[in-house]
Amino acid sequence: MFRQTIYPRWRGFNLLGMFTSRSKGSFDEEDFQLMSDWGFDFVRLPLSYIFWIDDDDEFKINENKFTPIDEAVRWGEKYGIHINIAFHRGPGYCVNQDKTERFSLWEDQEALDCFVLHWETFAKHYKGCAYDKVSFNLLNEPFGVSPEAHGKVMRAATRAIHKIDPGRICMLDGLGGGNYPMADLGDLAGENVGQSCRAYIPSGISHYRATWVDRRSDFTYPTWPGGRAGDEIWSAERLDEHYRAWAAVAEAFGMGVHCGEGGPNSTVPHEVALRWMEDFLSSLKTYNIGYAQWNFTGGFGIMDTNRKDVDYEDFKGHKLDRKMLNLLLKY
Repeated sequence: MFRQTIYPRWRGFNLLGMFTSRSKGSFDEEDFQLMSDWGFDFVRLPLSYIFWIDDDDEFKINENKFTPIDEAVRWGEKYGIHINIAFHRGPGYCVNQDKTERFSLWEDQEALDCFVLHWETFAKHYKGCAYDKVSFNLLNEPFGVSPEAHGKVMRAATRAIHKIDPGRICMLDGLGGGNYPMADLGDLAGENVGQSCRAYIPSGISHYRATWVDRRSDFTYPTWPGGRAGDEIWSAERLDEHYRAWAAVAEAFGMGVHCGEGGPNSTVPHEVALRWMEDFLSSLKTYNIGYAQWNFTGGFGIMDTNRKDVDYEDFKGHKLDRKMLNLLLKY
């Protein structure tokens, strides 16, 4: 059986304090404490570069604006939680459409130079942080790009980071929005480079009636097993095949693999969500792949999700979905 053996089986959540221009621009220590109390050991920080530039100029990086990230790193150290610093929006690319980039990371040298500059700055800033405490996730969910164009960017950025800090773990999201492992980058395994998958398949469950998904009025009511992604029908067996492919890449190249995002939108019927989650969590555990749910509080999380079909538990000022928490703890 294929297994991922390079990374610890980190488990945790994404925190969205610097995710988009609408985010508050900071993080809360209470989140780290709660995760630690429950036994979680991983936080992914999906970040937008707009929070640390001046004058809306992609090349004007202001390290003084790293303060909220620095705080998160300190809280990670305090509570025994690994911090994964992730560019959700990098210069020249973002899967979200809330802001239009003036250049293309995949096509324009200026964008690539800028992207590398940002990661060089982060590599210098966090050099000295323990490698088992802080890692980098270079770019969220590359989509609509060829393996060749994507590989050029990822190789340039990892090379620049490791010239400054050779031991820093760099995770690369799979193609197709994080869904497809990249054997063409397997040779980077020996350079502290791994890959990151997603747990959003089938999208007809994970993103059922999500307000930002196109043609949201056309969603079919979700079921599991039998969930849909377009015209395709999914089952627990097919999910297992999907994650086995990631484990196969991990084993073939001696490469670390982690699942950087996953989970159901709050519009998914709760019992359907739990059945589906149990199957993908079971497969991830079988292949020793850790996960970070999107998110901790809010629509894809375990607290304050505003679901209509959950008997919430009042917990430290939050509405806790105890069933979902217990399921995550099981795996």
